[in-house]
Amino acid sequence: MTSIAAEPAAQSAPPRGGNRHGSTSLRVGAATLWLSVIVLLPLAAIVWQSATGGWHAFWLAITSNSAIESFKVTLTISVGVTLINAVFGLIVAWVLTRDDFPGKRLVDAVIDLPFALPTIVASLVMLALYGPNSPVGLHLQHTKWGVGIALLFVTLPFVVRSVQPVLLELDREVEEAAASLGADNRVIFTKVVLPALLPSLLSGAGLAFSRAIGEFGSVVLIGGAIPGETEVSSQWIRTLIENDDKVGAAAISIVLLAVSFAVLFVLRALGARAAKREELAP
Repeated sequence: MTSIAAEPAAQSAPPRGGNRHGSTSLRVGAATLWLSVIVLLPLAAIVWQSATGGWHAFWLAITSNSAIESFKVTLTISVGVTLINAVFGLIVAWVLTRDDFPGKRLVDAVIDLPFALPTIVASLVMLALYGPNSPVGLHLQHTKWGVGIALLFVTLPFVVRSVQPVLLELDREVEEAAASLGADNRVIFTKVVLPALLPSLLSGAGLAFSRAIGEFGSVVLIGGAIPGETEVSSQWIRTLIENDDKVGAAAISIVLLAVSFAVLFVLRALGARAAKREELAP
């Protein structure tokens, strides 16, 4: 009797795999829809805007003297900022995860301030600290150094927050084993720790670079938008919009998007290769 009564219930129960497949399809569809509305449609709109004037207008916009000068300033400073923050972001993440000191939680919270602070406020902070009335005696307004410091400020958290979770999850026993075999701190870091951190470090550096080449608010006051000196591409885009050159502004935006995407793609590919090599290592 028990087996006969249980048989219809077993037959009526839906297969678990079908439910799981349906739920997965629903989640993928919702994620794809949201990504399309929030990311892909705006990108498609800017591409369409840049194409309305034709290829000739697009080429003239991105090869004008002002555009090329803004690209040079933007890329030069952004690359320097990314390299510096890759080093010091790693150091800060290491200190926050491996060292104990008074005020550690406060320092950890301060790292996120550039995320929460409006970028124009960051520019005001930079101007107050490095402007004409600098309390530290450094007048960096309207200089590339001032723009660089502003970009260092807003991009540091990307590297720290990318590396920090990986550092927390690293197996300390591997480092202790290497030390017991006679490896010094430099060898342990370069041969054991750094390979494991490399994917996250490259990812954080890519995000920092992408933020730097598109930054506007934090450099608008400290930089001054001097053509060929401190005018970054985002400020040149604003100038084009103010002059009612929407096609030119869209064209410059497309170049920045392409550079950002290419750098992120390459760094993530290198990071994935490094992660795979780390997994296959004995």
